[in-house]
Formats: sequence, C-alpha cells, structure tokens
Amino acid sequence: MRIGLITRDPGHELLAGTTALLTPGHRVETLDPETVTDAPGPLADVYLLKARTPRALSLARALERRGAPVLNSAAATALCQDRTAMAERARRAGLPFAATRTWPTLARLAAGAEPSWPVVVKSRHSRKGDLVARVDDGAHLRKLAAALPGEPVVVQEFAPGSGWDHKLWVIGDRLFAALRRSELAPGGHGPARPLDPGGLPAGWPALVHRVGEVFALDVYGVDVIAGGDGTPLIVDINAFPGVRGQAGAPKALAALALAAGAGDR
Repeated sequence: MRIGLITRDPGHELLAGTTALLTPGHRVETLDPETVTDAPGPLADVYLLKARTPRALSLARALERRGAPVLNSAAATALCQDRTAMAERARRAGLPFAATRTWPTLARLAAGAEPSWPVVVKSRHSRKGDLVARVDDGAHLRKLAAALPGEPVVVQEFAPGSGWDHKLWVIGDRLFAALRRSELAPGGHGPARPLDPGGLPAGWPALVHRVGEVFALDVYGVDVIAGGDGTPLIVDINAFPGVRGQAGAPKALAALALAAGAGDR
C-alpha cells in the first residue's frame, strides 16, 4: 500500500514513528505542500494531512477531487482553523464549548465597550504563532491592539481552573490523554504529563469521541478544562495535532492509515 504524508516535516515524532512501522511492508511518500500542488502520477491509497497551511489545504482539495481519501479532509481541517466557525458548530451540536464572541479586528475590540475582565483573546484563525492571551484590563488590551491592530480575534470568558489543561487526542478509535500547564498560566505551558485515559472523569471519553463525529475528524485533539464542579469545558479543537510522547500513537496512526487505504473507514 502507498501512504502519502502531506507535511513539511516528515521527521516529526508521530509521523516518523508511523513511517517506521509501515515500512518496508508499505511505501510512504512525503508531499511538501509548499512546493507540490498535486500528486504526480497515480494516487496513493490514502493521504495524511498533517500540515494546515493554505497551500496544504489546496493540495488536499486537489487530491480529494481526484478521488483520494485524505485524513482529515480538507473541509474538516479548515473548519478547525476558524475559531468562530468551530465554536458555532460545537455549540449547535450541544457540546460544552466556551462561549465565543468574534471581532473583525483587535483594534475594534480595544475601541469597544470593555468586557468583564479577565478574558481570553485569541486569533480568529488558528495558525502557528497565533495570538492566545489572557487579558486582565483595558491597558493590556490596548497594548495588544497596538501591536496587532488588524488581527481578527475571538474573545472567551476566562474560566478559572487548576492551571492545568487536559490535552485529549483521538487517532481512529484510540484515545490518548495528558495534563499540561495552561499556556495562559505564568511562564506558559511546559511538557505534557501522560495520563491514563481510563482515569478520566466519567463521560469525558464519550464527549471527546462526540467531537470527532460532529467535526468529521479522524485524528484530532481537544483541549478541555474542568470547571469548579468538575464539568468539562472545551476551549479548543485541533485537526491532526502532534500527539507527542504518547506510547502507542504511531501504531494507532499506522493502523488508521491502512484501514483508510483499504476503504475500511
């Protein structure tokens, strides 16, 4: 079987581990979306869309038009890049997603009525190096707006928690979990601490798998914080995250790729 990786970084921990498991019994090929606009020659049996840049999405759409299975689909990946659309889809489906308001620019937000502090301000469009910040007062907000006046943003109420985020990942039918310091905590986040998914609160695994159904995702991450009463609150959803340091993740991805390539998904 031929498996295509749409990525600029085939040496990424998850992809490198998956490739090692698949070869030499199967052929794994890398397509750099910044230089390749379509796959030359016959299509691979399945493509894994690890990159999320506009060029990567364009390449994935071109492959899908030719009939190739792509995990995750270009449409599902693009949906998770738009935090406004993500929040709307999640809340319509009844998922406990953080209430999210959208502003056309950070400058417009700073010039409007001041919200109830603190709030979390994020770039509307998720990407590497995007804005994610806890804002405690108007002065901080105006400072951000001076640096990024034209940035489209979303605003979420700050939900007090333990300072730790639950990082939950799904690859096919496998669930992986870790705790990581919130990126909003002083000093930012550090390494994730693996968790046994079996020790998650009741209902959380079903909630995470429900996210995959709602967003049509096969490989994804869900960031969850626990409220004061232990109620889960989803604050972000990511298509094809890194899933670093999780034993069994490459094996799960290899199995998913083979199943999809064989038409079993």
